[in-house]
Amino acid sequence: MTPRQANVLTALGLASLAAAVALTSPRWSMLLRSPAPAADDAAPGEAGAETPEPEPLAGATDPARRISVRLYFEAADKDGLLPEERDVAFSPDLAQQLRTVVEELAKGPTSGLVATLPQGTRVIDVFVLAHGVACVSLSGEVAAGLPGGSRAELLTVYSIVNTIVTNFPAVSRVQLVLNDQLATTLAGHVDLGRPLPPDMTLVALELKPEASPQPAASPASHTP
Repeated sequence: MTPRQANVLTALGLASLAAAVALTSPRWSMLLRSPAPAADDAAPGEAGAETPEPEPLAGATDPARRISVRLYFEAADKDGLLPEERDVAFSPDLAQQLRTVVEELAKGPTSGLVATLPQGTRVIDVFVLAHGVACVSLSGEVAAGLPGGSRAELLTVYSIVNTIVTNFPAVSRVQLVLNDQLATTLAGHVDLGRPLPPDMTLVALELKPEASPQPAASPASHTP
């Protein structure tokens, strides 16, 4: 855990810190239980010894492997959010995978939708706590660049939350953090003091085309 993450966890409280430690403890216990190599095993390079394949770095993305995700941006002609399908690099580490997805969200849409994160917004850090809480630390541009109004703030916040939770079932709530510090809100309208569940009521519904009105049937003529 990096010093930055430790500072954020301290701000979140001792309970969150304990949960994070509990989450990583199985990894340490597995290392402690790993048997030591036998003394008579052939050393690498000797006859009969097999050279082990290098292990991939933890958290590294695999450019050759891609996954499809749904990024939620503001609808251009409706009130709400709409998804945009996008392929992103795969990572075996959940925190790194979430970071990759939020960074794609910060790049903006490519299909005619409207960006929800202000230009210049950077992802500072992402990590996952126990009980399905993802902590996402963003740079101050996400607040300073908001156009104003409660609706814009609401769509910005839930474009992140909905994107993460709908794509990754292991995450049920998202804690947004600004510059590694807890913030009560971005612009005074949405409470960021607690981890947020998704709000799919903000997804804009596709409007069904109205049926064309049928001309009224003319009354049948009667021959006298």
